[in-house]
Amino acid sequence: MHEKCGVFGVYSPTEDVARLTFFALFALQHRGQESAGIATSDGTKLQLYAKMGLVSQVFDENTLSQLTGHFAIGHNRYSTTGSSRVCNAQPFIIGDDADVLAIAHNGNIVNSENLYQELQAKGYDFTSTTDTEIIGRLIISSPEKSWVDRIRYAMRRLQGAYSLTILTKDAVYGVRDPLGVRPLCLGTVDHGYVIASESCAVDHIGANFVREIEPGEIVAIDKDGIKSYKEHAVRKALCIFEYIYFARPDSVINGKLLYSTRLAMGAELAKEYPVDADMVMGVPDSATVAGIGYAHQSGILYGEGLLKNRYVGRTFIEPDQRIRDLGVRLKFNPLPQLLDGKRLVVVDDSIVRGTTTPKVIRMLRRAGVKEVHLRICAPPIISPCFFGVDMATRWELIAAQKTVPQIKNFIGADSLGYLSLDGLIRAVGQPRENFCTACFTGEYPVPVQLQMDKLALETRAKKAVSLTTERR
Repeated sequence: MHEKCGVFGVYSPTEDVARLTFFALFALQHRGQESAGIATSDGTKLQLYAKMGLVSQVFDENTLSQLTGHFAIGHNRYSTTGSSRVCNAQPFIIGDDADVLAIAHNGNIVNSENLYQELQAKGYDFTSTTDTEIIGRLIISSPEKSWVDRIRYAMRRLQGAYSLTILTKDAVYGVRDPLGVRPLCLGTVDHGYVIASESCAVDHIGANFVREIEPGEIVAIDKDGIKSYKEHAVRKALCIFEYIYFARPDSVINGKLLYSTRLAMGAELAKEYPVDADMVMGVPDSATVAGIGYAHQSGILYGEGLLKNRYVGRTFIEPDQRIRDLGVRLKFNPLPQLLDGKRLVVVDDSIVRGTTTPKVIRMLRRAGVKEVHLRICAPPIISPCFFGVDMATRWELIAAQKTVPQIKNFIGADSLGYLSLDGLIRAVGQPRENFCTACFTGEYPVPVQLQMDKLALETRAKKAVSLTTERR
């Protein structure tokens, strides 16, 4: 499972907004490492710089100095619709000089194919294969006059998950879908405001956290201040995996510090699946806090049995076959002196396909571990996500194909315990109806096509090009 996109927006007449956006994206790097981009406005024109790579690889002093103005939005991408190519790097600038916006998106639009065909039939050409461009062109094509009404028009047509930052020549907008699937929050900075996917980015740049943007809310920020517009929200459906894995533990979502909720997940696991053991460890970094929670509740010593190389996957250099054969060893390195002869409780955030977990367990056994008792912070994942998580198809999900005892045998653990859905809800301390838990239950908050393809728009674009060529 991969992190999702991070979005940011800022208005400040006294700040270097491009630099501020750079450091905010740096704090949101965990949400996407494929590409990064910043768009700015000086009140008369929009400027954009976006490329493949990490934030630190994409920007330097020269590129930032050319992004001038008082308004900015930024984006870190992990692809959920459209492949990982530079044409899909966000933000996008859409429209012409008289009628133009820039847009950055975290989420997934489940009716994107229908909207794509509709807009194409109206004569709109697409330069990318992402649903983000569809949202932008839907706003641009709206018959409404004001930007807020045009955004509202698009919201009435869109189905799925979207947290957006939108930049016009003289304003920044933050938009959250009526289900509130992905997080989005608001903060203040000197003489201005910021919008961010997570509160950790607000903290990171020295801004002050104000509140979360509500499901179905549009926040408009310009030189005259901030205005809020509410659309009807039928129900809340925040992705519960933001608590388990996606968001940083120092972020606050729905008033809850994620560090505390992950401690509680570990404690609930210890209550539901106690075991005699010598040491508890969390698989770094996402399950470290839950591992500490398990250790505190169980009274078993906590230790770091694996060290993580945090820079794996952050290079464009392809490994040769010898390095590739090392597999998970590139990401984790065990500490045999601490592990030898131990009965070990291993806490992890989830099992999706079941491809990495057996390798981790084999690595631990080679390091001398006597017993491996695996504890998972999430219930079994039986259904794919269509709201901005590039998880897997149903046929690739191990828990959709095997029972828990079969999974235990497949991964090579001595015991296996998944946190129950009730235990997870107790840990987050909020009503179950506030969350989307479809990956555990198969019950989606809105209807979806069970065979959605993240490259569907790319396929359609290729067909359109092929038909045009044939006509010529």
